[in-house]
Parts: sequence; structure tokens; C-alpha cells
Amino acid sequence: MIFFRKYKKMQNSSQQTNNNSQTQKSISSELMDNVTEIKSIFSDTPDLVIRHIVIKQTDSKAALIYLSGITDSQTIYNHVLSPLLFEENKENNEADLKVSLGHIKEVTKWQEIETAILNGECVLFVDEHSEAFIFGTPDFPKRSLEDSPLESTLSGAHVGFTESIADNIGLIRKQIRNRELKIKEITVGERGKSKVSILYLEDVANPEVLQELETRIQKVDVDGIINSGVLTEFIEDNSYSPFPQLLLTERPDFAASEILQGRIVTVVDRSPNVIIGPTTFDSFFRTMDDYGSRWIVASFVRLLRYFGFFIAILLPAFYIAIISFHFEVIPLKLLFSIGVSRERVPFPPYLEAFIMEFTLEMLREAGIRLPAKIGQTVGIVGGIVIGQAAVEAGVVSNIMVIVVAITAIASFIIPNYEMSSAIRIVRFPMMILATLFGFVGIVAGIMILIAHFISLESLGTPYSSPIAPLRFKDLKDVFIRFPVWSVEKRPLSTQAVQNRRANSNRPKGDEKG
Repeated sequence: MIFFRKYKKMQNSSQQTNNNSQTQKSISSELMDNVTEIKSIFSDTPDLVIRHIVIKQTDSKAALIYLSGITDSQTIYNHVLSPLLFEENKENNEADLKVSLGHIKEVTKWQEIETAILNGECVLFVDEHSEAFIFGTPDFPKRSLEDSPLESTLSGAHVGFTESIADNIGLIRKQIRNRELKIKEITVGERGKSKVSILYLEDVANPEVLQELETRIQKVDVDGIINSGVLTEFIEDNSYSPFPQLLLTERPDFAASEILQGRIVTVVDRSPNVIIGPTTFDSFFRTMDDYGSRWIVASFVRLLRYFGFFIAILLPAFYIAIISFHFEVIPLKLLFSIGVSRERVPFPPYLEAFIMEFTLEMLREAGIRLPAKIGQTVGIVGGIVIGQAAVEAGVVSNIMVIVVAITAIASFIIPNYEMSSAIRIVRFPMMILATLFGFVGIVAGIMILIAHFISLESLGTPYSSPIAPLRFKDLKDVFIRFPVWSVEKRPLSTQAVQNRRANSNRPKGDEKG
């Protein structure tokens, strides 16, 4: 068995070496040899199209090769085939191939030809020519621009990113029309190669943070990047933390606003999410609606989100601790009401809480995975029916149903899905600590969370900033959103080179006071 594994490994290594040497060699000047080589590289590929033609301009034999599902056949016919087949060249210059397509590239290596075909481009081989001609004709299937289903907004732009990296970069350029917006491209993946574009403002973004991000992406060694979440796991600072250290968004306006603050956006091809970094804990509690409404209203809503964060993590744990250990803190009338409600319940408080929380999580997951119309029915009707039936059967108490409902509402108010998911996970260790040690366990859990937040970093930036380290100037846009005109500087957590915002002046109407 060991010999077989070694032999299999040597065979795969030998096959990979042969493939690499095959793709690195140059093409032949014989047309049929090149066609045979293409058929060998793309064996068992029924969507490979090989069209043999005679170029009208030079009377030379040629072969046009492309993959039918990812190329624009109309462009190929109008701008490649038609000029080659029907237009004559009076000077009869063999080196001049009249094609009306603008993007044309000459290559000599098979590696470049293979990559071009897989990228949706078409390749033209001409007999007695030792180079091939690549025409830019990609046409990958893609959906139209539409609103983000996960990040709904009331006052922001109703358009979201798609799976096309070109469209996503265009949406960001539409928001930031400035020559300082720079783009760095990196290719990631050995088999499923993905383009990764890093967008930043050259005169604002910190070059050290940019270099750190670029280095981490270049070190990624994987078969392919399916979406932005996969790349995030490779480049974040602590993969074992339940809390996200890089922000994913589907909103171009939000991504553009983060770039203007000095952060860096990473766009991954074939993914509708872009990665924003470096981020801090408060980044996951902001939305574009905060800046589209009056600052007093936005501040109130943001305080509700932070309050919901603590409720979602601690409320079930407090229920277990109070009922199991510290019932003396409950007012007497409320204690009698809870006692009557729990009279028929055969389970201890901690088991009752775990049953209801696990049921809630299953209902939530079922509502997400099912089709939209059915999912809403399961989430609402299922929760009401199961909760009512459980109370009537004496499995859980009324007060437990109320606690679970408030906890669910509190977790729903968190605008970022990844942060909301992290809160759902942290809730269970807090319940275990409350089951074992009561209030002491809850305090210990809070201290562990605080220590964990302080130790986390995002691309070398403190995750808990501006609380730890304490930066008073950055507190203007954390718990309470001060008026936009009063926030004159970019957050220190972004480590921006240009700290002061452009045209940040107090409105003339407020100077009278």
C-alpha cells in the first residue's frame, strides 16, 4: 500500500512536470502541428471550437480556436472572421492581418495561448507563422446589476456588485472619479486562476498596509479562489477567532466610502463581495443609511445596534444564571410569575434554554436555505407554532420563549451578516459559563471577550481601536455619529498618510451660533 502511494505520487509529479514543460515550449510554424497540440491540451472538451479558414488577404491557411461558452460569437464573426475572409489587402503584405478588433496580441508560448483560451479569448494560428494572434473576445455569463439582497438600504444607491470584476471596478470608479484611485492586479490559484484587484487612493492609503496585504495575497497557494470568503481566510490575522477581521460588502457606495477613509478594497473575480481592510470592531455596525439620515437619528439607531449586540450575547446566559443561582435578584411578584410559568417544565433552566436556542438556529437556517417565499413562511409560522405548542405541552416556559424572541430580534439588528453569525456562536459558550458558575461565569466570559478583542488585529491594525488604544478623535463616528462636517480627519485606525479630509468645513449656516 505504501509503495502504491509513493508510485502514485511520483506518477502525478511526473505528469505535472510534463504538463509544465509542454505549456512552456514555443509553438510551431506548421498549422496542423499547432492544431494537434491544441487538441492534446484541451482533450475531452466538447465546447472547443476549431474553425479552419483561408485568409483572403494573404491566401494563407489558418485556424481560429476558442471556447464557445465564454466567448462573444458575434464579435468573432463581425470583427475577426469577416475581415479575414472577405476583405482584400491590395499590398499583399503577409505580416498585415486586417482585423477590426482593437485588442490584438502576438504570443509564442503555449502557456499564454492556454491561458488566453480559458479567459474567453480566441486564438488565430496562421500557417508558416511561428506566432499566434490573440483577440480579446471574452463574454462570460453574468447577471445584470441589481440591489444587494443582504444589505438593503433606504437612502443609499440601489445597486450591488456582481460576479464580474470589470463591472465591480467600474461601479467603484463611478463613485470615485479621481486619478489617485489606483489598481494592482494579482493572479491567485494554480488551477482555477482568479484575478484579484486591489483598489486604493495612492495619496491616502498607507503604503506599509498596502504592501502587507499584497504580500499576503501573493503567498496564497491554493487550487482556486471560489469567492471572497475563501481569500479572506488566507489573509486575515487570526483564522481561529469567531469574529471577522475583514469586512465583506456587496455595496459599491459603502466600498467607495471606505476607500475615501484610507482603507483598501480587494475585488475578487467571480465573487459579488469585495474585501475591505483594515477594519475595526465598529466597522461592522455602520451602514450607508447612517450617513443618509440626520445624525441624531443615525446615532440612536447605532446605539440600538450596540445594545442589541450585548443582548444577543448575554440575555440567555443571564436567564440561566438568575433562575439557577441568583433568583434573589428577581422582584417577588415577577419571581412568582416565573415560578408559575416553570411549574410544568420538566427540564432545568440551562437545558430548556439550549433546546430553544438550538431550535431557533435550525429555524433560521431553514429559512435561509429554502426558497424566499417558503423560507419566510417557515421562519414566521414555524416559530409561532413551535413556541406555542412547546409552552402548551409544558416543554418550555413562557418566559423562556420571550427571552429567545428578544435574543433573536437583537441579533437581527446587527447589519453585518458575518458579525451576526459570530454573535450566534459566542452566545453558547456564555450560556455554558452561566450554567457552571452563574454571574461569575458571565463576568469571566466578558473579560475573555474583551481580552480577545484587544489582542485581535486587522492587517496589523488594532481591532478594538478607537477604544483600545483609546483615540478620542475617532470616537466621533463610533457609538454616536457626529455631524459629517465636524469629522475633519480620517480615522487613525486606517493609518492613512493624508489624515485630513478634503473640504471638511463647518457649514456657514452654523457659524452664526
